[in-house]
Amino acid sequence: MANKNANKNIGTNYVTVTGKVESDFEFSHKSGNKSFYMTKIAVKRLSDVEDHIQLIVPETLIDTAGDYVGKCVRVRGNYRSYNNRGEQKNRVLLAVFTKEITFTDEEPDARKSNRVHLDGYICKKPVYRKTPKGREITDLFIAVNRPFRHSDYIPCICCGNNAVIASEYKVGDRVNILGRIQSREYTKRISETESEKRVAYEVSINSMRKEEVEQPEECEKAGEAAE
Repeated sequence: MANKNANKNIGTNYVTVTGKVESDFEFSHKSGNKSFYMTKIAVKRLSDVEDHIQLIVPETLIDTAGDYVGKCVRVRGNYRSYNNRGEQKNRVLLAVFTKEITFTDEEPDARKSNRVHLDGYICKKPVYRKTPKGREITDLFIAVNRPFRHSDYIPCICCGNNAVIASEYKVGDRVNILGRIQSREYTKRISETESEKRVAYEVSINSMRKEEVEQPEECEKAGEAAE
């Protein structure tokens, strides 16, 4: 018998991004009888800085042999986390799972080209810090529940007054977030003599609010899975 409360804790996860295709579509994985392909798109901010966003696209939405590099594309979907099947351990792949894709000749409007709406639960204690220049930042880790007891784990970052507010959030709090996906390069120290450049993906929060609801059982499990 179906659980009548099963959908009460399903979170909102909605993404729209518009940018230029940077690479060919490469095979990512297979699920059932469907194949999925990966690419990256460059999405401009108002400052002209580009975020390089990963897409996972079902084979039914594209011609996998087509040449799309340099073309402008508009995508709607969900921001999802995937376990990395590669050699590196403890790495999570973050990508937009594409549900609609449209190729267009229009130049993207940076004000509307990158939007994310998440409704999920804090599953790790917020990390508050200040930069050397005094900028306040809080890192959040959000679990957004999907049907069939799956969750996506999304790193988020907020600044200024939002950072101060978010620093008081507790594990299990439900939050509603509007923002954008961003990519940033950083250097990872591997040993005393070795380091490598990596790219971090996260949601930069523009606005947020805490929802006054009870903590669900799924949130506790999401927190355990995120550790």
